[in-house]
Amino acid sequence: MTRTILIVDDEPNILISLEFLMKREGFQVYTAGDGEEALERIAQHRPEMVLLDVMMPKKNGYEVCQIIRGTPEWQDTKVIMISAKGRDTEMAKGLAMGANAYMTKPFSTKDLVAKVKEMLEAA
Repeated sequence: MTRTILIVDDEPNILISLEFLMKREGFQVYTAGDGEEALERIAQHRPEMVLLDVMMPKKNGYEVCQIIRGTPEWQDTKVIMISAKGRDTEMAKGLAMGANAYMTKPFSTKDLVAKVKEMLEAA
């Protein structure tokens, strides 16, 4: 069974590169460019994992994560928050909102792939 990932980022270059990376690793990939589109994609495709940017238009990553955790049928969805904001307070807020992990940009693609695989295998 192919594992499914939703990548959410308002920066097209990041979205395209992460989509390429995850498809190369064998994942089925969906993308969204803002928080509202992310929620639509989750409802449509029920991905196993969401790679979620924090700073986005319409709904930010914190809001999206909170909605995911507040929706009973989505609660088992793994969430990795990705942000250029790497201060401890932002990381703590992301984890408090229900993210399973928090990675700061720039990050190693090797580390991201390893984290995604580790979290999906543990599920």
